[in-house]
Amino acid sequence: MSDSQANKQYIKMTQTPVTKLLATLSIPTIISMLVTNVYNMVDTAFVGKLGTSASGATGILFGFMAILQAVGFLFGQGAGSLMSRQLGSKNKEEASRIGSTGTFLAFSLSIIVAIICLIFIEPLVYMLGSTVTIAPYAMDYAKYILISAPFIVTSFTLNNLLRYEGKAYLGMIGLFVGALLNIGGDPLFMFVCNMGISGAGLSTCLSQVVSFCILLSFFLRGKTQCVLSFKNVSFQLPRIGNIVATGLPSLLRQGLQSLSTIVLNMLANPYGDPAISALSIVSRVVFFVFSVALGIGQGFQPISSFNYGAKKYDRVKKAFWSAVIMGEVLIATATVIVLFNVTPILTFLRDDPAVIEIGKKALVLQILSQLASPFSTVTEMSLQSTGKRFLASLMSSLKSGIIFIPVVYLFATLWKLNGIIYSQPFCNIVILIPSAIFAIWFFKKLKEEEASDNK
Repeated sequence: MSDSQANKQYIKMTQTPVTKLLATLSIPTIISMLVTNVYNMVDTAFVGKLGTSASGATGILFGFMAILQAVGFLFGQGAGSLMSRQLGSKNKEEASRIGSTGTFLAFSLSIIVAIICLIFIEPLVYMLGSTVTIAPYAMDYAKYILISAPFIVTSFTLNNLLRYEGKAYLGMIGLFVGALLNIGGDPLFMFVCNMGISGAGLSTCLSQVVSFCILLSFFLRGKTQCVLSFKNVSFQLPRIGNIVATGLPSLLRQGLQSLSTIVLNMLANPYGDPAISALSIVSRVVFFVFSVALGIGQGFQPISSFNYGAKKYDRVKKAFWSAVIMGEVLIATATVIVLFNVTPILTFLRDDPAVIEIGKKALVLQILSQLASPFSTVTEMSLQSTGKRFLASLMSSLKSGIIFIPVVYLFATLWKLNGIIYSQPFCNIVILIPSAIFAIWFFKKLKEEEASDNK
């Protein structure tokens, strides 16, 4: 990217009206996440045709794929946040070193993880909460996911780097093409090629490789300010440590969510495959709605980090409240749509009376509690994007696991399956308390930094 293009991008990020800029950056991210989640639900529907145990297998692996996503977000958001602040300070060379290092670490670490997990694939699926009847399906599906793990992880990293540069639409293209290939590949491999659940895994594998190649090509073809190359990879421990520390809240958020899913599956195990299948289907539907708030939060992050680096604190504050309001409006709209279509949604994903009966109560409660998600999500991302790493990590930990895991164990003991169903909505509401405390601290800190810079 030329200096004039880089300057144009700087002006866009620091001078475009905040609400307009937020919409510009959020819409591609929301579309990317919705398309990906549409694929996840279509995948669930196709696999559901193979039976309840097969449907449960995708729910079991959903937790593991969240771990892969966590690693991608660790390096993508860690490197992306630092990179964006460097671009805000007009230091393109350091931004390129950070981006290249984060990408290299993501690909290298995921290869190691994939090899270890392939060797221990059977104990892995049982550790994820599989039953004896679900395990064979889960292993068939998992082997393809593990083969494509380096591409899955690095795609998340590259997508985050593009987003932090303000090029979310390029990330959307890569994810959109991959998701469409996945949706088309499922029926082809599963039913035409008669591969069953292995066909769903192969479809995911191939589409992720294609998506990775598209995302990488944007950096190699000069569509970005950040230049990815091996010569820019840094092995200096302070730089690597900074990337990891900055991305740690994302790792904790995604990793603890995955752990929570595993715990959920383990506690639902005594109630049989229908319970595991129902809870996994509800999780996917709820995450589809939550992805709207997450997409807006991710659109907010580059605005926050870029303008924080440029010392334009007023724009950071405006972006915060614009993101919260926009998220609430969209989440409320999505919630109403889901509430009027609970049974048809569950029937589409798995037409099993036992699954639908369990799923209805869980879906209604969880979808209503998502109204609390925009404020807590934007608060957490504000802390991370402005370098408040400890508090961002603490917030992520509280939101994704520290509160939920003991609560779900307690509720399951008191109310059995109903307790498992009640636990997630309860935690979604309770998290508003620490979110408010952290938000008040964040605005106070911004005011102090602004006063210090104006001296």
